[in-house]
Formats: sequence, C-alpha cells, structure tokens
Amino acid sequence: MTALRLLLAKYQPGSSVVFCTTKIETQSVADELSSYGFSCMALHGDLEQKDRDRTLVMFANKSVSVLVATDVAARGLDIDNLDAVINYQISRDPEVHVHRIGRTGRAGSKGVALTLIAENEIHRMIKLEDYLKQSIKMEELPGIEFLDKAMAKPNMATLQIDGGRKQKVRPGDILGALTAKSNKTGKSEINGEQIGKIQIFDLKAYVAVDRNIADAALKKIVNGKLKGRSFKARYIRN
Repeated sequence: MTALRLLLAKYQPGSSVVFCTTKIETQSVADELSSYGFSCMALHGDLEQKDRDRTLVMFANKSVSVLVATDVAARGLDIDNLDAVINYQISRDPEVHVHRIGRTGRAGSKGVALTLIAENEIHRMIKLEDYLKQSIKMEELPGIEFLDKAMAKPNMATLQIDGGRKQKVRPGDILGALTAKSNKTGKSEINGEQIGKIQIFDLKAYVAVDRNIADAALKKIVNGKLKGRSFKARYIRN
C-alpha cells in the first residue's frame, strides 16, 4: 500500500486504474486509498449493477481519479485519456498484463504503466519478459517524502437526477436547464464549458459539472424544471 501511495503521489495521474487479482483485495485497496484521502472507487463482480453503473459514470466523467478493479470487472472499460495503469501485482498471465497496460497511452495520448513486483513474483516478471521478448526496466520506488505531497482533487463533480429515458429526459434538457439565464440578471451563472459528460439511464441521469459550481448546478436542477417537471437531484460523493 505504501508503494502504491508513493506512485500515485509522484505521478499525480488525473485518471488511473489500479489492477488487483481478487474482489476482496480490490475493495480493500480502494477502501484504504480512500482513507488516505485519495479520490477512489472499486470495481468488481460483487457490486450491484446500479453501483457498477455509478462507479463507471464517475470515473469516466473525471469525478473520481482512481479506479481499483479486477480484470474481469474492467472488461469493456473504455476510458479516453487514461493517464496511468498500475498493477498492484503482476498478472499471472502475460497476455492479461499486456491487455492491462494497453489501456493507457492510446491514440497518440501519453500515459504511464507501472507494475509493483515483490521478491516472490520475480518468476512472473521473467515469464513476462519471455513473452514480450524484451527486458523490463526495474526502478526504485519514489522517495518516502512523496507521502507528504497533497493529492489533487478531481476537477469535476457528479450530480444524479432522479429521471431518465422513461421520463423522456435528454442530455439537451439537462444542458439547457443548467445554462438557463436568470430571470433577475438575464445572465447564466453556468456556461457550457463548465459542464462535462451527461449520461442517461432508464430512471436516472448523471451530469458532470465543474467542482467549483457544483452547488449552484444542483440548485438550478432542484429549483428548475426538466420537460416541464420538477425532479429530485443530489450531489454524488465517492
């Protein structure tokens, strides 16, 4: 855990996936990182579908910085501009390892892939080198002083609206409600650049907003109307 914290503190990735082997370990690592102040959530097979959906939404829209996941749960995970992949353990299967690290640095963007290797895992590293037909560069961990470095909070926050496709709510309705001009000032206190991804499900919708205007955005949704109706909304915290 200390090694993982050092890597996250040194590289300060805006979005990173930490791969663990088991569901129990995945949840444990996520909980411990959260206790140290990291913006972190877990993704594994024991999550209910609604919790899985919410986790993926918040990670994809940059409201959460670190996703701790099992290989199975991360299948189909398609995140643009993933800054880092960290292997909490080296995978037993070299092909899985290559698939993990291939999630960062896509389409010309930059990313870093890091793997923690304990002494009893050296044989796995040798197996991976044989598979890749190249040597792997080993480095010392960052200095312990990095533990004193403050972790940056995500730029975005997520609002959940209790209305979705079945209520005919569309992304344009939410965008319009958030950027609507005030009757008093004739101006909007929120502009389109402060609004991120909007994702609609059957009964719920999620919208990412700049963290600095989250309270104002929530007030506009709660006090305003979508499709001529009032909807409950809340600020989702991880």
